[in-house]
Amino acid sequence: MTKPILIMGATSGIGRCALDEAVRRNLRVRAFARSADSLAPSGLVEPFKGDATSAEDVTRALAGVLAVIYALGITERLAMLWQEETLFSETTRTLLDQMAQSDVSRLVAVTGFGAGRSKSAMSWIERMGHRAILGKPYADKDRQEEMIVGSSLEWTIVRPVILTKGARSTEYRVLRDPKTWRNGLISRASVAHYLVDAVEQRLDVKADVVLAR
Repeated sequence: MTKPILIMGATSGIGRCALDEAVRRNLRVRAFARSADSLAPSGLVEPFKGDATSAEDVTRALAGVLAVIYALGITERLAMLWQEETLFSETTRTLLDQMAQSDVSRLVAVTGFGAGRSKSAMSWIERMGHRAILGKPYADKDRQEEMIVGSSLEWTIVRPVILTKGARSTEYRVLRDPKTWRNGLISRASVAHYLVDAVEQRLDVKADVVLAR
């Protein structure tokens, strides 16, 4: 049996969709989350309760896995308008440090449209609105992307556009050329399809892409 995929943030949002997508393909998953004990273990799913800021927890989670899908998110709240966000950079720093000491080199990391160099693909109006509402979290995603790009790992940065609860589709667009980057909508389940494809098919290694419907 093949090694499991470690999914960080596996109990909610894109991470949970990635877990479901992997199981749909009969792939093994190590499901990492603080609330992983809410998942029912099975022959394919190994719940792994852990703290992504803990080097010890991350080291244990990395043992014997094929690749990592990073899909951690934050709970939207009013205070994120003014509070500094550090979750993405802190957990990514921990993950990169521990991966560098392991035999796991493949990382597929979800950030978002507007992070890193995709910011330049936004219109002036989009940038103003984005900065006003999501400025603090995305400043941290900027730091996160910089760390990933500076690492020696076989990384892929995945930036979905505005997320929906829509149905899974395989007809989404993987925008690889920055000239084609644009905003739009995409379902979390469709993003998950690409994430598992990226692991299985080794897509877009050392590249950053935007996903849109």
